[in-house]
Amino acid sequence: MAVPEVHVRPYWELVFDAEGDPEPGRRGRLLHEVRERGVRDLVVLTHGWNNDRSMATRLFDRFFAPFPSLVPSARLGYVGVLWPSMRFTDEPIPDFEPSLATASTTPRTTLARGTQRALVEAFPDSGPVVDELALLLDRQSDEESAFDRFGELVLRLVGDRPTALDADTRYDNPPGAAPAMLQENTHAVCLAFAAALEAAEGPAAFRLPGGLAKAWQGAHELLRQATYYVMKRRAGKVGQDGLGPLLGRLAHDAPGVRVHLVGHSFGGRLVSFALPGLPAAVRVVKSVTLLQGAFSHYAFAPRGVLKGQQDRIDGPLVSCHSHFDTALSTMYPLASRLAGDDRGLLDLGARWGAQGFDGILDVPGAVRLTLADALRAGVPGTGCVSVDAAQVVRRGPPPAGAHSDICHEELARVILAAGRVTG
Repeated sequence: MAVPEVHVRPYWELVFDAEGDPEPGRRGRLLHEVRERGVRDLVVLTHGWNNDRSMATRLFDRFFAPFPSLVPSARLGYVGVLWPSMRFTDEPIPDFEPSLATASTTPRTTLARGTQRALVEAFPDSGPVVDELALLLDRQSDEESAFDRFGELVLRLVGDRPTALDADTRYDNPPGAAPAMLQENTHAVCLAFAAALEAAEGPAAFRLPGGLAKAWQGAHELLRQATYYVMKRRAGKVGQDGLGPLLGRLAHDAPGVRVHLVGHSFGGRLVSFALPGLPAAVRVVKSVTLLQGAFSHYAFAPRGVLKGQQDRIDGPLVSCHSHFDTALSTMYPLASRLAGDDRGLLDLGARWGAQGFDGILDVPGAVRLTLADALRAGVPGTGCVSVDAAQVVRRGPPPAGAHSDICHEELARVILAAGRVTG
């Protein structure tokens, strides 16, 4: 099937591998052509966790579509950043796969064929492991040993793959080791995830069945969360070791170009980690906008892994958030605790909430705005700004809710305001 086209012009794609290395040909075209085409403002959009290439390209096309008419005289250029995330194909994304919306109200206790293929692609040489995981989900054995085996297989899939991150604390809290959810009693962890899924469904939706089916629904979610844990770390590495240095090269080869970074979900994490990856004297990034950012709301605070990195932006850091995002309000805090990101703290919402749910917290001088405020008066020219986007970011079935409901002209206008792009 042909890859969908992105219709704005000029448009470039950057493709990074899991180690943050860019595809040389695409990098070269961007560095050469952006100056040749007379681009002044370059909007760089990065997709999130639940995307394959086709879905990401369709997202880029829809998201960028309003920009040319909003600032018709601006010398805009557009970049879509592709990085190796993976997609659970049974989770619908608003407006992209409406045919799955009804199916999403049925508990997921089996592994879709498309998801099996995506797992094998994301984790090379994992075919036999993925096959056995799918078989266990199909059989739904009532034996405790079946859950133990499921946990062992998930750990084999995602937890014992040594990477450059394993001895390095730059990208995550905590360093290196496999998530604790894969080292504890699997049956208990599965029940915890099942309870969170049930809470995310809301009072008007279906309720999970009890007993065995409920536990295996939690097992499906354990697999999903474990793979996303790997994607979370990968996003940080691609940002710091890949996108950040490339932007430094862009500043050298095309001086005067103003870069505006935009990241959805884990893509928000990726563009944020690009900031410490910038060469020391480079001030090419003029704004950063995070759309439903899937990382800690304390990331930029004095206690956070990105503390002070907002100072690398020659403009504001804007975090758009929505309480309709149940992926981040319910599943993200629980997964963070079960991963061992913080032991001994019980207030998950406060300690391990995500930016995409309630914005940037605990940063002195940070500003909080409604979307209406931001559209009427703009956003501050520097510092951290949280924009409550629930006015438009509100659609999507459980368990993710509105997490991917980001293709709105209003959000494009926020990005342009943050970057002081006019025309």
